[in-house]
Amino acid sequence: MVTQRHRIIFADDHACLRRATVEWIERSGAFEVVGEVGSAGEALEAVRRLNPDIVVLDIDMPGRSSFEVADEIRRTSPNTKVMFLSGFYTDRYISDAIASHASAYVTKADSPSNMLQALRRVGEGSTYFSPQVRERLVIDGTGVRLGDATQVRSDALSGREREVLRHVAQGLSKRDIAKLLFLSPRTVERHVANIMQKLGMHDRVALTRFAIREGMVEA
Repeated sequence: MVTQRHRIIFADDHACLRRATVEWIERSGAFEVVGEVGSAGEALEAVRRLNPDIVVLDIDMPGRSSFEVADEIRRTSPNTKVMFLSGFYTDRYISDAIASHASAYVTKADSPSNMLQALRRVGEGSTYFSPQVRERLVIDGTGVRLGDATQVRSDALSGREREVLRHVAQGLSKRDIAKLLFLSPRTVERHVANIMQKLGMHDRVALTRFAIREGMVEA
């Protein structure tokens, strides 16, 4: 008996990465990639034409928001499951993905085997979240949501504090940050102290990890 392969549309604006990933997916034998596109808008058009089982959407693409398109896919093709792919896993991205009723959220740091596991789970009607994403979620009888502590921490910083944190994570000294932002060193010191208190962190290494995780700076 031949098992029917799940039909997939894969959307990523990086053509080389997209082609390599698609080839790897197809070699598994469990999936058929029926469309490759470079934007969320193109993915929506392809979904309307091809009615796939799964659409994989890179979050960081030019043009229309992948989250908005995911909502529209859910309305126009309710049997198509949405899986998000991203190099980042910020609170805001995770929250928007959950609001879009995504079946999966996979990071680009995941292994290819994790990607296949996610696709298989989604194809079976289940869900999959990368370990880095899952540890920040609460999954219970009411559904999936960000943990309350995570949400508070993400929204706690002011615009100026985020700016200071970004420079701290880039390795700048407090004196250099003060010069760059036209602040006094004492003011920068106060901002850093406030950031640490709000985030519950106590050293630059922890702040840097947080900033990278939130997409404020690149690793």
